[in-house]
Amino acid sequence: MRAEDTPLMPADSSSPNAPDQSVIALEARLNSCRNVRTLGVRPNFSDYSEKEADLIRRAEKIYYPSTHYIDMFDAMGKKTFPSSHTYRFVQDKIKQTTLFQLLQVPTPRTRFFYGRRKAEKILRHFDFPFVAKIPRGSALGRGVYLIRSQAELDQYCEISTVAYIQEYLPVDRDIRVVIIGDQVAHAYWRVGGPGEFRNNIEQGGAIELGDVPAAAKALALDTARRCGWNDVGLDICLYRGVCYMLEANMKYGKQGFQKAGIDYSKLMEEMIRDGRI
Repeated sequence: MRAEDTPLMPADSSSPNAPDQSVIALEARLNSCRNVRTLGVRPNFSDYSEKEADLIRRAEKIYYPSTHYIDMFDAMGKKTFPSSHTYRFVQDKIKQTTLFQLLQVPTPRTRFFYGRRKAEKILRHFDFPFVAKIPRGSALGRGVYLIRSQAELDQYCEISTVAYIQEYLPVDRDIRVVIIGDQVAHAYWRVGGPGEFRNNIEQGGAIELGDVPAAAKALALDTARRCGWNDVGLDICLYRGVCYMLEANMKYGKQGFQKAGIDYSKLMEEMIRDGRI
């Protein structure tokens, strides 16, 4: 069933133990939370029933409002979770990196290149090997390449109008720190698979729950606060004793929570109930 087809199920007010479902969400992220009513994301607001539309208008806060509705709710002054700032940086590595640079967040050396002769320009600033990424719309480790030769560079430039080029730091693992609200909800290592420079779980990486350096957690929390992001998975690598911010993932997976035995839905229920998000 698609999120937009999720029926509106009223809470059973006759039971003293019935969960409070006055909390309204649009996207499907909180489908399993008992204290949330997920209405779905309907491209035309007129497709919501009168009752659903009234619930949206009267709600003090809308959870997971979607990129489609976030600007409208922001213009109305309606509170949302995640914040409007969080949504504005979804899957846009150029905007994320530029904000990191403005805030002086430590990152690998990164530049963007435009125009027909971008390959030539890139080699004025970077030596092989370096990392090249599809700057917008890519996720889960897709659209990330280790460029080791002129031929690989030319091939990358053919598929990406804007070249996002980043210094290659030879590490075999990185850290995912998940920030929910204003706290670190979870942190863990992601270890790359054999022969794979990417550490994404979807690209064969493995989750390790060993101790995560306090400096990485502090960097993630400080960065999220200064960027105005309150629901984000931040990827950080540790290289020669220094923590470097790699990128932000607003649509992070839940595998790390599962590996640690953390019930994500219950966690979100409690954070909503306690007013932490």
